[in-house]
Amino acid sequence: MSLHLDTRLAHCGRPAMNGESGPVNVPIVRTSTVRFKSIEAMHAQVRKRAGGLPVSTYGRQGMDTHRALEEAMCELEGGSRAYLTPSGLAAISLTLLALTSPGDHVLVTDSVYQPVRKLDAGHLARTGVEVGYFDPFTESVEERLQPNTRVVYVETPGSLLFEMIDLAPIVAACKARGISVVVDNTWASGYLFNPLAMGADISLMAGTKYVSGHSDLMLGVIVANDASHASRLTTTYEALGVAVSPDDVYLALRGLRTMAVRMQQHEHNAMAVARWLADHASVDRVYYPALETDPGHALWRRDFRGANGLLSVGFRGITEAQLFAIVDALMLFDIGASWGGYESLVLPATSEKLLSHRSWRGSTGVLRLHIGLENAADLVNDLSQAVGAALKS
Repeated sequence: MSLHLDTRLAHCGRPAMNGESGPVNVPIVRTSTVRFKSIEAMHAQVRKRAGGLPVSTYGRQGMDTHRALEEAMCELEGGSRAYLTPSGLAAISLTLLALTSPGDHVLVTDSVYQPVRKLDAGHLARTGVEVGYFDPFTESVEERLQPNTRVVYVETPGSLLFEMIDLAPIVAACKARGISVVVDNTWASGYLFNPLAMGADISLMAGTKYVSGHSDLMLGVIVANDASHASRLTTTYEALGVAVSPDDVYLALRGLRTMAVRMQQHEHNAMAVARWLADHASVDRVYYPALETDPGHALWRRDFRGANGLLSVGFRGITEAQLFAIVDALMLFDIGASWGGYESLVLPATSEKLLSHRSWRGSTGVLRLHIGLENAADLVNDLSQAVGAALKS
């Protein structure tokens, strides 16, 4: 029987019945030590792990709680093996370290999450890995590939301005050359888009965001599409000693159960806010792919199943001080750097942060808004009073 994703999210990773009964939720298994019945049993488990099976020989590798979330994330993303990390940035770092060696080249879309550039300058460059950035709207990926390119790293939509990136030609160019394609899928979080289904080799995300949904955990997830990439990830995973709290894993599993209804409400609220902003006389542009006027709307409709609560807005002819005044005047939006939780958030992105996006044509910066699960009309009213007060000053 073919089941809808919403149904699969409600059931994936649940424990099997033990006899005539069993719990609905996976118990939290906390341990630092895995014990074995015999030396042969221990050796057999070691062989299984060395062969790529997601089993544990030590507490750092997790137990039943971790296996349940790994299974659920493979179901969500359509992959064969999942890895849990302490944060989304840890997932990015582990992946790039696993797939590169000194002398290799990595090509990155220029609209990616800003800490990727810090990872490049602070670590990858010191290990002899060269990282280049390109604008997929004005540059052909084929022309930017080098003989030593090993990875093309994409985030779609892009960070801050949410540029829709056509993944298909990037995958085609890389497949012809044996280059790995890695996609940051945090915006869609597996529910709205599946890069692996389009030929990407690895999809990663910050489970801190929509997988959690409640702003109460830190988590990264890497999902591999094949045994070759899984093997390289496993080797690096073991070497780095990555460990994730079973309590955080349990909270992520809890978040998955309500992900479908949360995402639909986030999109409903965000569309209401985006349309109100688009009609406002002081707004220059709303950056939200689900909005019909967004340049990436057709591509979003083709590849994505929906949208989330994250959008940005640029205002016409205002100063940076006025931009900050809007933020300070908001009452229902907290000032905070994360997103994906139930609450609405606001964060200014100044021109300095946006200059790395070659698609950026503005001058005063934008506000990034995460539209939460509050009443949409209340959020619009709050924005209306904040914008009105700031622009009168």
